[in-house]
Amino acid sequence: MPDVFDGIIGQPKVREFLRSCVSSDRVSHAYLFCGPAGSNKTQAAYAFARAILCEGDPCADCEGCTSQMCRHIVRKAHPDVHYLAPEGAQGYVVDQIRDVMADTLLAPIQAKRKVYIIDRVDLLGTAAANAFLKTLEEPPSDVVLILLGRTRESVLPTIVSRCQVVPFRHIPASEAAGILVQNTGCTLPEASIAIEACGGSITKAADFLRSKERARLRLTMTQALASLARADDLDVLGYAAEIVLASKAPLDQVRREQERVLDERSEFLQKSALKTLETRHKRALSQASFELLRQMTSVAKSWLRDVEMICSGVERLVINVDCLDALRDCASHTDLARVCRALMRVQAADEAISYNVSPQVSIEAMLFEIREELYA
Repeated sequence: MPDVFDGIIGQPKVREFLRSCVSSDRVSHAYLFCGPAGSNKTQAAYAFARAILCEGDPCADCEGCTSQMCRHIVRKAHPDVHYLAPEGAQGYVVDQIRDVMADTLLAPIQAKRKVYIIDRVDLLGTAAANAFLKTLEEPPSDVVLILLGRTRESVLPTIVSRCQVVPFRHIPASEAAGILVQNTGCTLPEASIAIEACGGSITKAADFLRSKERARLRLTMTQALASLARADDLDVLGYAAEIVLASKAPLDQVRREQERVLDERSEFLQKSALKTLETRHKRALSQASFELLRQMTSVAKSWLRDVEMICSGVERLVINVDCLDALRDCASHTDLARVCRALMRVQAADEAISYNVSPQVSIEAMLFEIREELYA
């Protein structure tokens, strides 16, 4: 019978390990999921949360779950499942960790346990980590902590030593595309484009294929890149404005879901709890906005790599086949060295966005620099 762990795509060993933890009732207080971006750590964390909190047998679609608990977790709307991502330019700020520490002392709202999913713990600095160690070592009995990091070595040893480490393997792009075809029914070219646009993440690529707004963001980005050879400065500023506008459209769905959750809970939650929920929603919206901007830079990297392939004489390796004419046109006006420098500019823009630099400024600068590098 299918269960929640079937959704952990491309990680068979992880699936079996987590199943074993739940079936044997040997769930630890803290886990460290380690693996590269795109290895489905976040998806696995939410699946584990569903299995831990569901009072029945959590199935794959949870249609039979009378408490609707699993469905709330899937929508990331359950009051006892908390997701945390770095808010500071350099990583986590100490106040974020102190808020988590204080929250762990409160009783669960709906379930018998609370689950905290803490992303990018490799960005947990010494001060924040020290503040967290006491909670990590001896959390309340009704708390499960799931930490997510890129590599075991990048996480502070004091954190690693207090967790059960679960390694996630890298999923090659070709395998990821095949999995996506199997799970969504899309074509292989569509799957490859989605995987590249989402930085290798199968889960995000599936969301990408379901979202017209995300597809429109990619189209806006590729059209801007295709037009740079003949664009003046005013054109470039206009392209940047269009990209920023397109990146905001998918957030409307996130806002609608948040408003629905607030309406559902306004009757039975105290004002302080509602205020906490509103704060979490703001953080989630900020994280969604950040991810969409990262998707934009992923699209730019993918497009430029395809130009590299054409410049190198291996056009058969092009991913963005729907942009082939524009890619050929770009390759005819530049060379391999220039494309490599343009890719470095996109990477710099990606890092600038990570440091909370204005998206508009970052995109404008990136487009101007790509134009300069490609066409001198």
